[in-house]
Amino acid sequence: MKYCKRCLYPSNHPYGLLLDNKGVCMGCRVHEEKDYLDWESRFKLLKRIIEINTKTKGNKEFDCIIPVTGGGDSYFIVHTVKKVLGLNPLLVNYNSHYNTKRGIRNLANLATVFDCDVLTSTLNPHLLRRITRQTIKDYGSIYWQVLAGYTTFPVQIAVKFRIPLIVWGVHPWSEQTGMFSHLDEVEMTERCRKEHALMGISAENLVNVNSEVSERDIHTFKYPDDVAIESVGVRGIYLSNYIRWDAKKQHEIMIKLYGYESARQERTFNTYEDVHCFHSAGLHDYLKFLKYGYSKVTDHATREIRLKRMTREEGIKKVKEYTYREPKDLDVFLEWIDMSKEEFFTYINLRRYPKIWEHSSSNKWKLLDSVENHINDQGVEDVRLEKNSECEYIISQSGEPNSKNKDYLLMGRGYIDKYNYGAIEDQPTGSMTNRTWKEEDLRIKK
Repeated sequence: MKYCKRCLYPSNHPYGLLLDNKGVCMGCRVHEEKDYLDWESRFKLLKRIIEINTKTKGNKEFDCIIPVTGGGDSYFIVHTVKKVLGLNPLLVNYNSHYNTKRGIRNLANLATVFDCDVLTSTLNPHLLRRITRQTIKDYGSIYWQVLAGYTTFPVQIAVKFRIPLIVWGVHPWSEQTGMFSHLDEVEMTERCRKEHALMGISAENLVNVNSEVSERDIHTFKYPDDVAIESVGVRGIYLSNYIRWDAKKQHEIMIKLYGYESARQERTFNTYEDVHCFHSAGLHDYLKFLKYGYSKVTDHATREIRLKRMTREEGIKKVKEYTYREPKDLDVFLEWIDMSKEEFFTYINLRRYPKIWEHSSSNKWKLLDSVENHINDQGVEDVRLEKNSECEYIISQSGEPNSKNKDYLLMGRGYIDKYNYGAIEDQPTGSMTNRTWKEEDLRIKK
């Protein structure tokens, strides 16, 4: 297996990874743009795009839609759109069912401190269970419904309420593997969603003669057709094309200003991005490792290497520390899905990448290669980025410090106050909500 000589990504990355003649991947090369693009000019371009699209909106109340969760980049996106750009967004949330209490609190706090309306889609748990059983059997995925719902529901709402602009955060395929330059200003499309976010699996693919899923079941996951999209003029832009994206620093600003809750994750050192989901940094990530031989800690360490907060050797050490940990959330999922461990891993093992995994005669799986074996590859020193700062992640105070998080939380309160979850009392949010924000407040320094 070939590995990038600057970061930690393998050539079997599911988004596709190209290496140049120095052994550096295109993700690293596109990331270099962050250090030389004129981000002030790009932010002005963002303002012009916003102005054009809000003038043509069919909805008189909301200027745009922001897809949100109780984790990830939601706070920073809403902060940018509402406090800096001065727009009135409609927040749209797809309820994945895998919610943690912390994620529910974060989502409620998000709506409260920004004073935004939130529209949530909560599907029948039995339907999601049936769909997930099918995606496990056919594709070895427990997460298809999460990704499909998150990337489809906001577009459906944009069409229904005639709000043409959807504002997403980072463009993940450029951020990870350099699929596009920031200057390409790529936008969200159905093709992009299917081929990359959904691993090439459309809702229609779930319906077959052996399926538990019917045509009626997949309605929520169908992307609006071209006629509907064009009638409203829906477009989805990514802020990372116009703002120098640094998720770690952005989260730390949001923790300080709005009380965003972070938490320790079992399979990565990153405490910011997956706190809303029971399985994203647990079982879902473990399955990624079982399929491709690398996991989320590789994604996070690669980002820190590119941002010069971690050396390649430190990143490989993190990979060794976290990658092989078995997830503690497996039993919770198996009980919910009503499937035995043996049956579950039978489907997963069929999806292992054959060039990285070998199945022995003793019924054991062996990882054939890892980035750990490429720490001293020839050419690594020639393309090395010099570390210029430390990489420390914050564990913030919990709104419910004594609460146990053992099961999914399907529904939660839609706001935060002193009577609900410990909330904003003694938190920085109460004194911050009326502050006037300027562009300088979101600018991430190099």
